[in-house]
Amino acid sequence: MKWSTGTEAPKLKAPANATDCHHHIYDAKYPVDPKATLRPGDALVEDYRALQKRIGTSRNVIVQPSTYGTDNRCTLDALVAFGPSARAVVVVNDAVSDAELKRMHGLGARGIRFNLAQAGVTTAEMIEPLSRRVNDLGWHIQINAPPAKIMEIMLILERVPSPIVFDHLAHIPQPDGVNHPLYAKVRALMDKGRTWVKLSGAYADTKIGPPTYADSSAVARAYAKAAPERCVWGSHWPHPTEQTKQLPDDAVLFDLLSDWDGPPPGPGREPGDALRFSEGGVTEYEIPAPSQSESGRGTGRTGRGREVPLSEDVSANPRAGRRSRSRLRRDRDLRDGESVRRPERARGRDR
Repeated sequence: MKWSTGTEAPKLKAPANATDCHHHIYDAKYPVDPKATLRPGDALVEDYRALQKRIGTSRNVIVQPSTYGTDNRCTLDALVAFGPSARAVVVVNDAVSDAELKRMHGLGARGIRFNLAQAGVTTAEMIEPLSRRVNDLGWHIQINAPPAKIMEIMLILERVPSPIVFDHLAHIPQPDGVNHPLYAKVRALMDKGRTWVKLSGAYADTKIGPPTYADSSAVARAYAKAAPERCVWGSHWPHPTEQTKQLPDDAVLFDLLSDWDGPPPGPGREPGDALRFSEGGVTEYEIPAPSQSESGRGTGRTGRGREVPLSEDVSANPRAGRRSRSRLRRDRDLRDGESVRRPERARGRDR
């Protein structure tokens, strides 16, 4: 399989409609941003579908990589190709128009990413004003930055109106792990009910490495124990920071969830129960699930596994609680209608 070591399937079985909340698409036909320092080889839609078949996920969130700057064509074209089972996180700067944001929303974009690991197309000064603008669309902001930078911008993050998603365990540095001040700061944001952390990128800050990634795994377990409803899972395929080194085994990375969520306590629990974090796409990214009710309305699961109608899922999503009834109706129509069917470590943080 392309951009992955090994060929075996994971030991864990993914639940129905499991979501990979972080991966990239690369295609040489799209121009590379001149400032980009990371320029991976092609990782196309069909290549990613092979990964889905291997690990058992069926929904996905495409994240705009630093390689293309604010030119989101590669990501958005892939979004259209994947169809209604996918959503996207794009990259914009303060010059983006409201019309363009609305156009991308119609295609399935649900967040904007700030990659502050190197001098690039986004800056810390853009976070608060752009957060206000995308919050009106029900989007979140996504943060990828080294720990010192996250600490530096923490006052901004504490006051932005939109929800926040941290990439790759929020890059908690090792060997300090959960004893580092950044962990407590991120946990405080999670406890306010407006912040999620991606259980992804186990290799990004590890000092121990595969197959257990024991130091990163300890951080993931701490998040999962403290706020499971604020955690989502991501593959980070095609592992752009690892392509010049030893590529990880995606089955091994997937199976880490059984450790992060704790081993099955007894015969009454299916191994797939550990994968509740891969079910987060319904609430955080508004990804439609197949209809499971007689009325034809889709259902999804919250972080704790409670099944709820998509159009009424406000309990697990702080954005939805602020919406008016007409807004909820509009979002239901978007999810169910035709507009959706169109659809840290230095080496590890500039993806």
